[in-house]
Amino acid sequence: MSEEIGTGLAIAEKLSGLIVLLIGAVTLYFTAIGLPSGYIESFSGVFLAAGFVLVAVGVALLLARAE
Repeated sequence: MSEEIGTGLAIAEKLSGLIVLLIGAVTLYFTAIGLPSGYIESFSGVFLAAGFVLVAVGVALLLARAE
């Protein structure tokens, strides 16, 4: 019994990886460029970390080999 992934699922995986990568990149860009001040300043590290995680997940989804 062979388990093969459909072409549509492979394309959906790559497309969702690209979307997650773009969201992470935009999050990193806007957090690093316009560092907030005041009360929200302490949370900028959280958004930077979340951006890095999203970029890593997006790259992993793009590089994953569909079998």
